[in-house]
Amino acid sequence: MTGNPKLTAREPLTLADAAELLRAGKVCAFPTETVYGLGADATDPDAVLAIYETKGRPRFNPLIVHCADLAMAERIAQFSPLARELARFWPGPLTLVLPLKAGAGLSDIVTAGLDTVGLRVPDHPLALELIAAVGRPLAAPSANPSGRLSPTTAEQVRRGFGGRVPVLDGGPCRAGVESTILAVAGNEVVQLRAGALARETIAEAIGRPVTVAAHDAKVAAPGMLTSHYAPNARLRLDAGEPEAGEAYLAFGPTGHAAAANLSPSGDLHEAARNLFSLLHALDSTGVARIAVAPVPMTGLGEAINDRLKRAAAPR
Repeated sequence: MTGNPKLTAREPLTLADAAELLRAGKVCAFPTETVYGLGADATDPDAVLAIYETKGRPRFNPLIVHCADLAMAERIAQFSPLARELARFWPGPLTLVLPLKAGAGLSDIVTAGLDTVGLRVPDHPLALELIAAVGRPLAAPSANPSGRLSPTTAEQVRRGFGGRVPVLDGGPCRAGVESTILAVAGNEVVQLRAGALARETIAEAIGRPVTVAAHDAKVAAPGMLTSHYAPNARLRLDAGEPEAGEAYLAFGPTGHAAAANLSPSGDLHEAARNLFSLLHALDSTGVARIAVAPVPMTGLGEAINDRLKRAAAPR
């Protein structure tokens, strides 16, 4: 690699530094509006393999490919009229799982051998500038060890990987949970993962229902593993009050002593934005158990409850 051969993960990165690392086949974390991603050139098998090795990620779990714009995405996947209609949410926190085009040039490690690919255009200026500077689509799962809490700040990335991963710092992520993932097959739209774009919002925009994938559906997209997004502490969900020895993660007004509150006013957008950061903060105290207050299942509550359920699953 030229330019900065001694560049370390702990040194501040410029956008040019990050692009240089990625073009050279290295991994580099970068910000999106949802969470920080661990990026690599999606066309380079060795670079993509380095994502799996760095995260300790199961190889059967596919990766989302981040594109600079719709034109780049259309060179990779087949877009039906319905898929193009859904792409109105780009740039934004929506991933579309679509049929892979022959000769798209992606490493088959990205898709875990499937004939579909998950694509999105992130809504973060640094992410879009970075992809354009690299000139290639970037495979980028969340920048955390596999199964652990997703990072919403550069410091959480550094801490999660012990300073071994270079990070392009773009400040705190404003959404705070990962993208919503939809599969588009014919005229059917299926939500594979709840995320930062509410299912009701999507259905209203396209004028048709968005169904939810069966609980036992095969892994066709990231975030479908039963145990995922987990802190070291054990989680107890739908807790009306904390028990002895538990830290309490509240939601809305509460009469109980809370170590943290997702949103004192009961705002689901604020709760989604704070979810991973507050779990990181509570986990860093060394507490063994975290009790989490009930969160409504409406709107973004679907994504919040999905993350909490997977975080609390047996490991």
